[in-house]
Amino acid sequence: MTLFVWGYLPEYEKERDDILDAVDSVFRSGKLVLGPSVKSFEAEFAAYHGVPHCAGVDNGTNAIVLALRVLGVGPGDEVITVSNTAAPTVLAIDAVGAKPVFVDIHEDTYLMDVAQVAAAITERTRCLLPVHLYGQCVDMAPLEALAAQHNLPILEDCAQAHGARHHGRIAGSMGKAAAFSFYPTKVLGAYGDGGAVITSDAEVDASLRRLRYYGMESQYYVVATPGYNSRLDEVQAEILRRKLVRLDQYIEGRRAIAARYAEAFADTDLITPAIAPGNTHVYYVYVVRHPRRDQIIEALKSEYDISLNISYPWPVHTQSGFAHLGYGKGSLPVTEAVADEIFSLPMYPSLSVADQERTIDAVRSILAKV
Repeated sequence: MTLFVWGYLPEYEKERDDILDAVDSVFRSGKLVLGPSVKSFEAEFAAYHGVPHCAGVDNGTNAIVLALRVLGVGPGDEVITVSNTAAPTVLAIDAVGAKPVFVDIHEDTYLMDVAQVAAAITERTRCLLPVHLYGQCVDMAPLEALAAQHNLPILEDCAQAHGARHHGRIAGSMGKAAAFSFYPTKVLGAYGDGGAVITSDAEVDASLRRLRYYGMESQYYVVATPGYNSRLDEVQAEILRRKLVRLDQYIEGRRAIAARYAEAFADTDLITPAIAPGNTHVYYVYVVRHPRRDQIIEALKSEYDISLNISYPWPVHTQSGFAHLGYGKGSLPVTEAVADEIFSLPMYPSLSVADQERTIDAVRSILAKV
C-alpha cells in the first residue's frame, strides 16, 4: 500500500462520524451562508489566538489579498517577503498590484533572514510579510522593531503555522493582521478550501468583513468598493469548529512523530529540522535535507512504495510566471541551494506507529546505499 506524505484520508476515517454530523447539522439548519457556524468559528479561532477579531474567507490566498488591501497596499507599492514559500503568498501580492521584494533565508531553519530586511526597505515599501514556514515562526522581535522604525504594518502568513509559538507568543498574534489557510492538509484543515484573517484592530476587521461580502455591511447595500465574494463556507466553518478543539492534540501528535524521526536519523547524514531559538515547532511538514535528495525520493518510491513531497522544488523567483520580477538565478543563493536538497517525510497525527517505522527503516536503508 502506497504511503503518502499527507494524511487527511486516515484522519477522515478516524473522525468520520463527527465530520458527517457537522455537515448534516449545517444542512438541517437551513442557514448555508455566513450563518451561525461561521460566526462561532470566527469567535473561537480568535479566542484561541488571544485576539478579538477573526474574519473567515474562502481560502488562504484571498486571506492575504484582502488583508493587503485593507492595509493599504496597492499598485506601485512593495512588500518584503521570501521566495521560499508557496506561490500563493507571492501571487497575492501581485494580485493587489504590488511588487514582491525578496530577502534570503537562513540555511538551517529555511525561514526569512530578518537581518536582510532593513537593506530591502525603500520609500515604496508598504508592508512586511514574514512567512511562518513548515510549522515554525520567523524571528519576530527584530522585524517588529524595523516595522515600528519605518511605520510599516506586518502581515503574518500563518498558513503553515497553526498553533506555533515564538517566545510564548502564538503565530498570528504578532502583526497588524495574520492570514491563515485551512486547506485540507494543514495542521488545522477543512474538507475543501477555507481561510481567515485575524487581527487586534477593529477597523481592519470591519474593512475585511466588507471586502469579503461585496463591500456590503448589510444585504444589497454596498458601502465601499472594491468588494469581493470571498466568504468562508458554512459547512467548512462547522467542520473547522469541531476540529479546532482537537488542534492542540493534532500538534502533540505531530511533535511526537518529529521527535521519533529526529532520534531515528541522528546518526545519519540526513539533515533534520532545526528549531529556531524560542520556537515551538508544530511540524506542518517534516522537511529534511540531503545532497542526493532525488535518488532518495526515487528509491523510496520504487523500492518501498513511499511517495514523498518537496516543499518547494522551485523557489518562486526562479519560476517563469514570475520572470517579470527581475530576479535571476543566483540572486537568492541560500534559497536556491536549499531547494535542490529538501524534501518532506510523512507527517500527520494519524500516521500509525507501523508506518512511522516503515518510513524510518526505508530511509535508513536507502541512506546506507546512496
